[in-house]
Amino acid sequence: MKKRFSFLFLIILVFGMSASAQDHTFSRISVDGKNFVNEQNEVVVFEGLNIADPDRLVKEGQWKADIFNEVAAWGANIVRLPVHPAAWRERGQEEYLKLLDQGVEWAKEAGLYVIIDWHSIGNLRTGLFQNEMYDTSIRETYRFWYTISRRYKDEPAVALYEIFNEPTTYNGELGTLTWEQWSDILLDIIAVVRANNPEAVPLVAGFNWAYDLTPVMNDPLPVAGIAYVSHPYPQKREQPWVPQWERDFGFVADNYPVIATEVGYMYPDQKGAHIPCLGDETYGETLTGYFDEKGISYVAWVFDPGWSPQLIKDWDFTPTRAGEFFKSAMSED
Repeated sequence: MKKRFSFLFLIILVFGMSASAQDHTFSRISVDGKNFVNEQNEVVVFEGLNIADPDRLVKEGQWKADIFNEVAAWGANIVRLPVHPAAWRERGQEEYLKLLDQGVEWAKEAGLYVIIDWHSIGNLRTGLFQNEMYDTSIRETYRFWYTISRRYKDEPAVALYEIFNEPTTYNGELGTLTWEQWSDILLDIIAVVRANNPEAVPLVAGFNWAYDLTPVMNDPLPVAGIAYVSHPYPQKREQPWVPQWERDFGFVADNYPVIATEVGYMYPDQKGAHIPCLGDETYGETLTGYFDEKGISYVAWVFDPGWSPQLIKDWDFTPTRAGEFFKSAMSED
């Protein structure tokens, strides 16, 4: 009798744990003025983490629910999934979509919203990019967002659609790109997304590796329900940062939602240390304080021990100093 009771108790316990993992409900996110809001019209400020490309994590043997659970344990409410065009092609659309489906399910179980990010760097108009892993085309980009917007149109946990990671001409080496030209491309892509998912919230990045949103001052995109993106790494500007951030992107948050989908810092002795990511807690404290004041959401880069600036040292999820900072910052809210 004792063994039977223990066995039944175990079944109930396991079932209960499984059911509780699925118990998260996700209210669809939309845009109301300068805010992200949920279906109850409550303002939502996102604070989260980037993980590495799912394709890379599979190859590293680390594509596991543990990552999403740990991201949530750090206090995050959103996770960004960067999809590199080269990985999308190499794995093939159908196989990559299986990874995204799995990632979305793991995120939901952990209580996390999801950003899907088309992770290219370069000039989409000229078809020139910073590295082969970012090579794509306007047609492939249209096709990607056609596919994603159809697949997740009924999934409110997939909250934000980041159209293009970091537009840049790389100091002119990748050709020219005006704000008017970029806006025309973005409007076409957003039209495709909205035709297949009218409730989607597209994210629009500015120039200079997604840092500079100054053109929005006089020429915002003529479409409702979008948000803007900046990547204000430490050396995008010299100190004092705040007045320059306000001029370069922060002013946009007075009228539209702004989300910094990449922020972070590292010390010069860390693996992969490079400009513009060299910094310390002074940067972190100034940044998060400014974001709190402006109501700007952010997603720290990157929850991976290989890519930089790293938030973790190993796959035991040991935080780096930056990881400790952002973990503390998110847990306090």
